[in-house]
Amino acid sequence: MAEKIDFKKATGSYRAKHGEFRILQVPAMHYLMIDGQGDPNLERTYTEALETIYPVAYKLKFASKQNGQDYVVPPLEGLWWADDMNSFTTERDKSKWSWTLMLMVPEWLNADDIQAAVEAAKSGRDLPSIERMRFELLDEGQCVQTLHLGSYDEEGPVLRKMHENFIVGHGLRLTGKHHEIYLGDPRKVAPDKLRTILRQPVESL
Repeated sequence: MAEKIDFKKATGSYRAKHGEFRILQVPAMHYLMIDGQGDPNLERTYTEALETIYPVAYKLKFASKQNGQDYVVPPLEGLWWADDMNSFTTERDKSKWSWTLMLMVPEWLNADDIQAAVEAAKSGRDLPSIERMRFELLDEGQCVQTLHLGSYDEEGPVLRKMHENFIVGHGLRLTGKHHEIYLGDPRKVAPDKLRTILRQPVESL
């Protein structure tokens, strides 16, 4: 039996340190993706996205294990954006946010595997956002990232420091969407113990 892969340990882009901003090249990776808009704490579409993406991801994992390649389901991730980025850093107006909920798919799995996992997941439960889910490559390239410890609502000062000090100070500018990787489960972990990788794609000025 092949060793179970934990991508949080095996992939450098899933590692970050608290209090440190790091410039790195993120490899292109495939994801299950579902788009939405609005406050994730209030919008039913966000909950429905979770209720859809996780069952499919676990069916993928179990099928891969049966074929001899086991892995830990990767952490939940999200892309976040708004017309005014101050809604992330100063205003924190979540009603203005748009988002893409994501789970990474290992490179040895393909669209046929995804479809089989969808059909298997459908047989056991309702998947309310399945019509909105897609399988897509994300190629972010050069990024800056750090590890945030604490509540999601306390990210603002860290993001301001990243955007206004570190990125500008290194002759870079923001290009892609703000990216978060959730290393803790808010249902099981106290807010002050949550660990979240904050990532921002950049390019040289």
